[in-house]
Amino acid sequence: MQILHKTNLEALERARMLGSDGVLSLLERKGLVGRGGASSPTAKKWRECRDTPADERFVVCNANEGEPGSFKDKLIIRHNAETLIEGILIAAYIVGAKRCFIYLRGEYDHLRPRLQEQIADVLPRANLEGVSIEIVRGAGAYICDEATALLKSIMGFRGTPMYRPPNPTTEGLWGRPTLVGNVETLTCAAQAVLFDDWDANLRLFSLSGNIKNAGVYEFPLGVKMSSVIDVARPQRKLKAMSFGCFGGIMPVDENMSITPEAVCKGNCKQGNYSIIFIDETNNVVDISYSIAKFYTYESCGKCTPCREGTIRILNLLKKIRSGRGVKDDLQLLRELAMHVQETSLCNLGQTCGNHVLTSLEHFPEDYEAYLARKK
Repeated sequence: MQILHKTNLEALERARMLGSDGVLSLLERKGLVGRGGASSPTAKKWRECRDTPADERFVVCNANEGEPGSFKDKLIIRHNAETLIEGILIAAYIVGAKRCFIYLRGEYDHLRPRLQEQIADVLPRANLEGVSIEIVRGAGAYICDEATALLKSIMGFRGTPMYRPPNPTTEGLWGRPTLVGNVETLTCAAQAVLFDDWDANLRLFSLSGNIKNAGVYEFPLGVKMSSVIDVARPQRKLKAMSFGCFGGIMPVDENMSITPEAVCKGNCKQGNYSIIFIDETNNVVDISYSIAKFYTYESCGKCTPCREGTIRILNLLKKIRSGRGVKDDLQLLRELAMHVQETSLCNLGQTCGNHVLTSLEHFPEDYEAYLARKK
């Protein structure tokens, strides 16, 4: 990831020179897409927010980073916050927003004083009349990674998702158009505006689990899994990998090229490129059980399928792990996970069964091992 010059605000100046339409055309031409998992075209999202008639617009930086196994936003805030702030200001200039917010994860509160200092340093030199950036401390809720729940939290309400449409870009904070982007996307926007050689193919990967070299690394899309494993340095023979809680669990294929298409072929989701490596000493049912506990705790409770379904998934996994499970429980678990995903309101419920469905598909022997203990 390229780092902008600390004091000159060259990306913002170039954005002013290009104008709103010029910047949007540039981002479109360079192929910048969101880094949060949905991979929606950034220029299209910014244009929709800008062109929606309103007396006020807002820009929100999602720095909640609640996905287990993901910690790249923390790295950017700690070491490259100036570029992030410049990306926020460019977004504000493009869409015509005066008030900007950084929704900072509660566990990242130790980063707040330094971030506040950098805002105080950069903002006066930006010469954007009336533009402000306010840091809002999150309460540590995973659900607030979801854009509409995050916006409700900023407005002072309990963080629960809202029905869509309308989308935040047309009706967000206080009913006005609101541009929501995560830390990496906004940072990349500033880089894409300034650097002619900016590479849209590069991604930040958060690597963790049963490896020696846990950390954040930059790889191009399509990198071989073997190259990532060489960097990660597993402690023992690898058995599986999880793409965060919502991404699912699949076997390790060293010959796989890491692209959304290749990952989704295993019925997993690549998300924000976090990979948790699982070695052969683990039973995947135990991993699924741990993820199920997380979802049960983090469900906001607004919709019945997620509120009740996450608990029932957890209880079924608990039964299987206790040795009291029967063969029919596996089919019931599969059907329950599918039902919760198909009927839940937001992405939390719609993905909370991925770890169950993919582990049942790829590691049935681990479930059978627990059933066999009953005999």
